[in-house]
Amino acid sequence: MSARTAELEQKIETALDTIRPYLQSDGGGVRLVDITEEGVVQLELTGACGDCSMSSMTMKAGIEQAIRKAAPEVTRVEAING
Repeated sequence: MSARTAELEQKIETALDTIRPYLQSDGGGVRLVDITEEGVVQLELTGACGDCSMSSMTMKAGIEQAIRKAAPEVTRVEAING
């Protein structure tokens, strides 16, 4: 893993840490799966978030917004199970 990738991963994990308490309060969670060379962040929604009908809104309004604020170089955020 390059230093740039490690730095980006840390930014994303820090952003996810700000969202996790809200997800956990509803029985869910999120896990960083991969960051592609193109800057696409792949996440897995876990627990109640994995099959929640509101998960797409959670992704756009909460998770993606937090990641883009912390790491503007990210080109896209996607849930691999959503």
